[in-house]
Formats: sequence, structure tokens, C-alpha cells
Amino acid sequence: MEISTLAMYHCLAFVWYFFVAYSITHLKAEERPSEVFLYGGQWKYLTVLNLFLQAVFYGVSFLADVLRLIKKLRCAKCIISSRDLLFSVLAFPVSTFVCISFWTLYSYNRELVYPKSLDGVIPLWLNHAMHTAVLPLALLEILALPHRYPAKKKGLILLGFVAFLYISWVLWIYSVTGEWVYPLFALFSPPGLAAFFAGSLAIIVAFYNFGEFLNRMIWGDSIVILDHKWKDFSSLAQRT
Repeated sequence: MEISTLAMYHCLAFVWYFFVAYSITHLKAEERPSEVFLYGGQWKYLTVLNLFLQAVFYGVSFLADVLRLIKKLRCAKCIISSRDLLFSVLAFPVSTFVCISFWTLYSYNRELVYPKSLDGVIPLWLNHAMHTAVLPLALLEILALPHRYPAKKKGLILLGFVAFLYISWVLWIYSVTGEWVYPLFALFSPPGLAAFFAGSLAIIVAFYNFGEFLNRMIWGDSIVILDHKWKDFSSLAQRT
């Protein structure tokens, strides 16, 4: 895909996620079910955090495209490295996890993750924007251009660290309020909850590996070529 086309695509994706994130965080206070938006507000929900993660990712991607268009190759290389790390470790696995886990639990018992009281507050389009569209857009990103994945150990350590931070945030909210972020958690005993968190981590690691597999399957040779191009670009930048 041409750089100018990529820039337009990433700009539109950034605007979309910014709009969706703005929409969910600016619901009228009087319309919010009190039992849902207590301590931590929307910032305790992985779905909402993912919206801001995607907005940041596409913003960084757009910046990288602009730098390439204006031939700021040295700056572009640094931004592209950040873009690829952000996508591989967080943007793709988290989006996939949010979509698949939400609709799986929703199909089983929606009250465990998305109480019916939210139907009168969050429009249907916004629900699908948060929980459905995130996966096709992540897959489209893989199809649009190659991404360099970090060493497996580094990538999994970073992913595990972020997962640990979110679980700690969930447990902290429970310790303060006595209420779980998701009603689902109340069904488990402490050992059961630990097993659930471990299973969720294993699933998101599987999604990380799946993203790496797709990226390599589609762009395997292109990634090697891209690395050589960046070496040439770096040499050119140093000479100029």
C-alpha cells in the first residue's frame, strides 16, 4: 500500500477511535446506571482502555506515515519501531481478546459482562464499535502493512506486565468498593478467580502468537526486505 494511502487510512482510523472513545466517556451523567459507573468510572473496563490504546496506536501510525512522506527518515524509523511494538504486544492481542471474550460471555449470559440496563444508555452502534469493530480493524492493519515483532521473550514479558497491571487495578477496585468490575468475577472463589485470570492470560498470549503467525504468513519476505530498506535509509540519512 502506498504511503499516502496508509496515511489516509491511519488518520481515518485514529479519528474513528477518538470519536468512539469520546462518545463512551461523555455519556450524560444522569443517564449512567449508578451500579455500573462507580469507583474508577469507565477507566476500570478493558473495553474502554482498549479504545484509547487503539487511538494512540493509530495516532502513532499516522505520525510515522507523515514522517515518511516528508522524508524525515531518522525520526520515522524510531516512530515505526514504537508503532510495531505497540501493535504486536498490545493493539492486536487486546482487541482480539476484547471482541472474542465479550461476545462469548455475552452469548452465555450477558448480565455477567454487559447488564441489560446499559441498553438504554449505550446505543447499539456504540456497543458494536467497542466490542465488534475492533477485531476487523486489527486484522485490516495486518493486511495493510508488515509489522516487525520483538523477540518472543521480550514481547511476552511486556504483555504479561500490562496484564498484571490491569489485574492489579481490578483487585484494587474490589478492595476499595467491595464490588467487582465485572459481575462474572463474583462467581469465583479466590482460587477459581486466580485460575480464571491465568486462563485469560493464556488466551491473550495465544492471540499474541496468532497475530505474529498472521503477520509472518502474509508478510514474511516483506519483513526481511523492509529491514534492509531501513538500513539503506539509515545510511542515506547519515550521509545527508
